[in-house]
Amino acid sequence: MRVRILLQAANSILLPAALLILAASQIQAQTPSPNKLAPDLCLALAEAPTRRGPGGITIPSLVQRAQLKLGETRINYVGHSTFLLETQRGIRIATDYNDYVRPAVVPEIATMNRAHTTHYSMNPDPSIVHVLRGWNPDGGHAHHDITMEDVRVRNVPTNIRSYGGGTDTWGNSIFVFETGNLCIGHLGHLHHTLTTQQLAQIGQLDVVLVPVDGSFTLDVQGMMEVLKALRAPLMIPMHYFSSYTLERFLHEARPHFEVEMSEVPTTVVSRATLPKTPKILVLPGN
Repeated sequence: MRVRILLQAANSILLPAALLILAASQIQAQTPSPNKLAPDLCLALAEAPTRRGPGGITIPSLVQRAQLKLGETRINYVGHSTFLLETQRGIRIATDYNDYVRPAVVPEIATMNRAHTTHYSMNPDPSIVHVLRGWNPDGGHAHHDITMEDVRVRNVPTNIRSYGGGTDTWGNSIFVFETGNLCIGHLGHLHHTLTTQQLAQIGQLDVVLVPVDGSFTLDVQGMMEVLKALRAPLMIPMHYFSSYTLERFLHEARPHFEVEMSEVPTTVVSRATLPKTPKILVLPGN
């Protein structure tokens, strides 16, 4: 009798515990990891109706960088059109990698565009794992779609003006980086507004890195049209040569978007910290 009572007591303890473990395993199986890439993340997000979060988080320096949390991406403005993106798993990406403006570290991935030599390198560091050129040297358009650790990189080709005044078809690429459940787009040396097809290929961006000089790239009014069409919660200017050209863009943008001036060139973004309403964040650079 005493043995039967002990066995019944043990079962009354073990059975609920087993049920809790089973339920927890089912919940974990149904909850995607923040670092696991979903196919066509940006295109799926294009149908999402809302955005969440209070705003971007800035950190003092990339030199003494804190460990990123799940879902976070660090964006450091190196200068001109070059950013250094760092994923939670430590993959570093340099945009418009060139021989004049480079990050202090060698990235695992480098993207390029060919409008000017300040946007590409003929001799990239040989230790870079993936060198992605935004044009096809053999003709036609470039096509890139790679995944490395927790980041997927793909491109959407656009045209640029040729030196003779004509059109260099597919001479530029918009690169899209999908990491930490975020979609970050670098517009490169964009020379024209985007077609419906290009907007569909880009999908819904969370962060857009946008050239704002208004002359070498698309004019200010045209770039404003692009930003309104992309509807990204966070926009970070690049490719501005002076406070005058930057302010000319910001003057046009302020009636439509909140503008925040950062004192440091680095920001950490995640889905939880995206602005509730579209915002332009100016990182110091040129």
